[in-house]
Amino acid sequence: MSDAQHEHHSFIRTPKQLVIAVAGFFLVIVIGIILLVIFATNKPLGGAGSESQSAQAIAARVRPVAEEGFAFKDVNAPKVLQSGQAVYNAVCVACHGTGAAGAPKVGDAGAWAARIAQGYDTLVQHAVQGIRAMPPKGGNADLDNIEVARAVAYMANQAGAKFKEPEAPAPAQANAAAQPAAAASPAAAPAPATPAATPGAPPTAGALATPAIAGNSEAGKTLFNQTCAACHGAGIAGAPKFGDKAAWAPRIAQGASTLYEHALKGFQGKAGMMPPKGGSTAPDADVKAAVDYMVAAAK
Repeated sequence: MSDAQHEHHSFIRTPKQLVIAVAGFFLVIVIGIILLVIFATNKPLGGAGSESQSAQAIAARVRPVAEEGFAFKDVNAPKVLQSGQAVYNAVCVACHGTGAAGAPKVGDAGAWAARIAQGYDTLVQHAVQGIRAMPPKGGNADLDNIEVARAVAYMANQAGAKFKEPEAPAPAQANAAAQPAAAASPAAAPAPATPAATPGAPPTAGALATPAIAGNSEAGKTLFNQTCAACHGAGIAGAPKFGDKAAWAPRIAQGASTLYEHALKGFQGKAGMMPPKGGSTAPDADVKAAVDYMVAAAK
């Protein structure tokens, strides 16, 4: 009986043990609170006396969100030449990826065989200067000749050629080539001014005979002749032909904003594909002016 009574007795049997237990309980609570405060204030607080008021910290806080994740290009830095595949993916794929405008499709050995037989130098010359429906440098005048040559090698090699992509010239060679050109430029005679077109006169070589349309910017007409005429001049690759009212009517009905968006961002149609800005790097305003020029000719 006495053993059963002892089993129900608490381990606190004296006042001293009670005081120790209570003190231990409060000590655990105090330690927990201290650890919680340390955890919550582990991050340095801002305000006076901290680094949050330094010029660098302030500049980081007020930096525009749009700048996050973007690297700004140094215009004074030497140009980094793209590989042939990169140029193809950015420019050439618009026609050579689909075979539009009579372009030999990448990987089509039959279509490339006759061209490869002409030799690498001839292919590069045609790509740089343009030939038939292909505009010079595929419509991107900012491409370096070496970048164009690399793209030619890349596409031809997909069809069985064994061309080697050209390497970038050494800085010493580039400077040596630039110095004679700079020395010869003062002695070169100035180019004669191009006379204004007269009514009934034949159009300038390389430019499509386009009517003078009042109210349209010359920038739009110039960009059309340089880039847009490659497809819109002959109506190839599904492009509405310049001046074809029937082909342009449903497009004009979509509204100017839609036409601008398709021209600037590119458009995948049922019969062909329109690359962004026609494959050029022209300013948005010039692209819109070219759209206005073609729309005005179809009204």
